[in-house]
Amino acid sequence: MKPIVSIIMGSVSDFPIMEEAIKFLEEMQIPWECNALSAHRTPELVLDLSKKAKERGIKVFIAGAGGAAHLPGVVAACTSIPVIGVPIKASISIDGWDSILSILQMPAGIPVATVALNGARNAGILAAQIIATGEEILYQKLMVFKESMKKKVIEANQKLQG
Repeated sequence: MKPIVSIIMGSVSDFPIMEEAIKFLEEMQIPWECNALSAHRTPELVLDLSKKAKERGIKVFIAGAGGAAHLPGVVAACTSIPVIGVPIKASISIDGWDSILSILQMPAGIPVATVALNGARNAGILAAQIIATGEEILYQKLMVFKESMKKKVIEANQKLQG
């Protein structure tokens, strides 16, 4: 199937975090693509991927980056496709705050939806929810997913009660 979610990360070392988004997209049977490209070391490739995304059928980007974390913003600057930023606590990170603030503090007109530090699973869920606004079958799958989370909490609470 042709991918509709483009996952991009600044380094292959980010893959263990970003893989959580992939796992959720696969659960929901949403086709995806994945690239490790740097906003700083391979800017031309990032620009090309971002600018050609719509014609390739991409509906949402999930962009993960650590440290200075410019990748989500660069992608958002080049397209009007929604971008979800995943701040990653990298080895060079200032406890993750540099990544969080780099993705959160985008200038007016260049929005990046931002999830929690290392929150790629939530990025996958948000991407699915964005796509589901126009796809009823996916919307129903997400409703089943949310209901299953509710049941787990209720069951855990019942066990706690004895």
